[in-house]
Amino acid sequence: MATPRPSLILASASPRRRDLLARLGVEPDGVSPADIDETPLKGEIPRDYALRMAREKAAAIDGGAAHVLAGDTVVAAGRRILPKAEDEGTARRCLELLSGRRHRVLCAIALAAPDGYVRERLSETQLKFKRLSPQEIDAYIASGEWHGKAGGYAIQGMAEAFIPWIQGSHSGVIGLPLYETRTLLGAAGFDV
Repeated sequence: MATPRPSLILASASPRRRDLLARLGVEPDGVSPADIDETPLKGEIPRDYALRMAREKAAAIDGGAAHVLAGDTVVAAGRRILPKAEDEGTARRCLELLSGRRHRVLCAIALAAPDGYVRERLSETQLKFKRLSPQEIDAYIASGEWHGKAGGYAIQGMAEAFIPWIQGSHSGVIGLPLYETRTLLGAAGFDV
């Protein structure tokens, strides 16, 4: 008799994370976005912040007998954690800061088992933005694509044309690193 597939709750309302999970052949049994304080701690470095956010999001959801998968994506310029752009001014400042320079995108994922054991992984991707003209920034701001995105851009959209160089996980920049997610789910008994 085959072992039943474990249940999975995705602790995110992101349609991108759900689409990326589908690429692994995984459909969550439920979606329950975590509502936590996402303020970085004083002096917290981007790597530690991303991992803490993923763990706290997973812990915030009562999965019952299900596993809970949570993730967090952080755009970092040096030790600086860029915010999620909720307004045009923030998006513009992020794009101006990233213009013509390299930055990192850290995507942490945490998988909490029903017994409370938490597995976690971190994907780190380096990217370079081309030097953006004021007109390119204006056009991107006008698109609205930046809204709610870490660092004020979405690689899966128009901003991909601004990136001449990437090293690491493209799916991690979108919000769910597939290699690391597959590893975590496989270790927990999911058929991926």
